[in-house]
Amino acid sequence: MRQALKERQGEALQAKLETACVAVCGLGGLGSGIAVMLARAGVGRLILIDFDTVDVTNLHRQQYKANQVGLYKTEALAHNLKEIAPYLTIETHTEKITPDNAVALLQGAEVICEALDQAQQKAMLANAVLEKLPGAYFVAASGMAGLGPANHIRTRRISDHFYLCGDTVSDVDSGMGLVAPRVMLCAAHQALAALRILARPLNITNIMED
Repeated sequence: MRQALKERQGEALQAKLETACVAVCGLGGLGSGIAVMLARAGVGRLILIDFDTVDVTNLHRQQYKANQVGLYKTEALAHNLKEIAPYLTIETHTEKITPDNAVALLQGAEVICEALDQAQQKAMLANAVLEKLPGAYFVAASGMAGLGPANHIRTRRISDHFYLCGDTVSDVDSGMGLVAPRVMLCAAHQALAALRILARPLNITNIMED
């Protein structure tokens, strides 16, 4: 499997991804999708953080199976990722991320992907990462609800270490809510941003400026 990735993505990039560590905070539609894409791309280590269990209402947009309802999302997703990428190193934390434990939970992550539900949680994590983990890159999400145009989902570079993905305007409380394709679009933006960040030191020619 590693050889296949090297042939597809190039030896230099694959060597970098194999030694990389990415944290995914929140394992719902966004976070579970991000984790699956990063595992398929060959990222060597993932830190998965969530305190919740799989509910039947999650199955229409999250990367879980019907027979996993009731399991902790960390446990269920780790199992699914190992089926996809057996060589993957997974660190799970089945707890709620807070200002008090964020630094300890995220230690060692080069890129931190935010996939939390509430605006207050998102702001808390952004502040914790940008203030206390200045060497890490933060990739957050805002706005992916409804059936709006796919091209409204974008990746914006807010600062050197802060990227924001989504349409920045749609809200789950003001319309249809979350549907699988648009959530996956945003998850793909976050996963791709993480990969582009990890690849940047290699000076790969087809990586354009943000």
